[in-house]
Amino acid sequence: MTNLGLSRRGGICGAFAAATLTLIGPTRNGLAQGAPLRILSGASPGSIPDVIARRYAEQLAARLGRPVVVENRGGAAGRVAVGALRQAPADGSTLLLGAGAVASIYPYLFRELGYDPDADLRPVSVAAEATLGLAVGPAVPATVRGLNELRDWTRANPAVANFGSPGVGSLPHLLPAKLFAEAGVEATHVPYPGGPPAVADLLAGRIAVLALPEGLLREHHAAGRLRVLATSGAERSPFLPAVPSVAEQGFRGLVMGEWFGFFLPGGASPVLAESTAEAIRQAAADPALRAAFNTMAMTAVAGTPAAMRGRIAQERPAWQAFLAASGIRAD
Repeated sequence: MTNLGLSRRGGICGAFAAATLTLIGPTRNGLAQGAPLRILSGASPGSIPDVIARRYAEQLAARLGRPVVVENRGGAAGRVAVGALRQAPADGSTLLLGAGAVASIYPYLFRELGYDPDADLRPVSVAAEATLGLAVGPAVPATVRGLNELRDWTRANPAVANFGSPGVGSLPHLLPAKLFAEAGVEATHVPYPGGPPAVADLLAGRIAVLALPEGLLREHHAAGRLRVLATSGAERSPFLPAVPSVAEQGFRGLVMGEWFGFFLPGGASPVLAESTAEAIRQAAADPALRAAFNTMAMTAVAGTPAAMRGRIAQERPAWQAFLAASGIRAD
């Protein structure tokens, strides 16, 4: 995880002067000075990805001296926004803020993906990271305080062993799916159109288990309305420090994290990707942006196109193997 300090004003101005020239683009590419930069978000307004996109938009607009507009293109688990990026010119006027899953998981999940992640998406920079919390509600006895107890309870009560998620193939779907697969339990998956309705059903006892980014769970956990049994990192989360991680409880195969990143159209040049990444790194260093992400139990991060490509390449084999073994597929 990258830890970026705030550069001095002179360094910022110099870096952004170079980045702005590339991001705005020359007139011959059809982009006049100050033309809007679009950020496509594959999620609904008010969602975590939408907030990430808008926080970065504020920082980029202030630094680049041009309007930055966030367009919500929700639907098909973010694939509608990917389709819009494919149709956009590869001149730096359009970015996608998407979950890392669109490049690392979806190629092995969807029977008809609708795009080529290597040809149609040019990775630019990771934008934000979060670990997941795995929670239970009143449908699960209070004696269940950890993952081992949850595994034993689901084995003994297969008829009520179910879990919710904000969508097929999302990390909040795959985390409990992996847990139950390792336990040998055929738990029922209940997909929801987002996190809030899933939380409502967990609190009402209509589902037993739910994994979501910690920011959507920690207030309810603090109030005792639900119990977060584990967080999905290799170590304890700074946002829920009293909750043991999956690794700490002996479930190292469940270590995973939700992350979001910026992509350019596949035809964009490497030089454009590098200069765009520099602008994103400077935005990620802003204290106000970092503080806003912390309130959502997320960390603002940024890096290079090469680092993002490497992360995608590293994640793909494990997801390909798991999805093939589990038989989880989406239409």
